[in-house]
Amino acid sequence: MKAMTILYTVGDKLYVNLTNKCPCRCTFCIRNNGDGAYGSDSLWLEREPTVDEVKTEFGKYDLSQFTEVVFCGYGEPMERAEELAEIAGFVKENYGTKIRLNTNGLGDKINGRPVAQLLEGVIDIVSVSLNSCDREKYNAVTRPKWDDAFEAMLDFASECKKYVPKVMFTVVDVISQEEIDGSRALAEKLGIELRVRKYDC
Repeated sequence: MKAMTILYTVGDKLYVNLTNKCPCRCTFCIRNNGDGAYGSDSLWLEREPTVDEVKTEFGKYDLSQFTEVVFCGYGEPMERAEELAEIAGFVKENYGTKIRLNTNGLGDKINGRPVAQLLEGVIDIVSVSLNSCDREKYNAVTRPKWDDAFEAMLDFASECKKYVPKVMFTVVDVISQEEIDGSRALAEKLGIELRVRKYDC
């Protein structure tokens, strides 16, 4: 049986594939196009890896070769918020590598409680998928489980600013320039940087 892909590399970054669960069905999700990302093996998990399994996987890599560890796989990392925080703490303590979380920003909705504080001291950058500049457009492109997901995502991003050194929003360039401009205005209003991502990165 082929081993699950728990960690995978993209350039000089090491990615962590914790879960396949996600409360969204984004129209541009890379899961719609295949089984892996950026040349990785399949990122579909037969089961979610334990914390100890993930820690063991890190021992197979030379962390000094990577500029960043990124929690971003074939699901929403905050589906496993407690485990993510424990693993990130382990990486920080043992390797000191910069750690980024790529998230849809719905961790509070997923966990039924505020979870941004779990990231304090273990996550250096939180990148939140803004996806669009208002609820209607966001729901159309993200297709979340909850009607109030847009507001919850904005609240989570703002809350992260209290606990994480750097917070940014991202949008993918599949949306219109008008929406990108609107997203930039919204991000500026909240005091959060906006990054426009190309669809293939």
